[in-house]
Amino acid sequence: MNVNNESIQLDNELLDGYMQSLGYEIVKKMFVLYSQQVVIYLRDIESSLHCDNTQLWQEHCHKMKGAAGSVGLRSLHSRLKLMEKTTEDIKGKTHQLVELQIHNKQAMACFNDWLESY
Repeated sequence: MNVNNESIQLDNELLDGYMQSLGYEIVKKMFVLYSQQVVIYLRDIESSLHCDNTQLWQEHCHKMKGAAGSVGLRSLHSRLKLMEKTTEDIKGKTHQLVELQIHNKQAMACFNDWLESY
């Protein structure tokens, strides 16, 4: 991952602070937990879409937004902030979900690259 993409994807200031105060192993554990939980978040967002429940959509986007922000996934956090408040119909939300899944994979790869650089 190139440096420009990393600076767009990640909150390097937050992550460097974590690394200095918590250490590599704790930061790695935080990301492992995110990696496990994100499967649930994405499933819940998709479920809210299938039952066409705007309130659940907002709640699940909000949860994932918080998780993404807490592990320094800056651009993913920004995307979820917009998704949380969207007024799109089901078709629009379906497209947003597909894009979110792709973006999440990219952000996680970027985080892994950053972590491996330590």
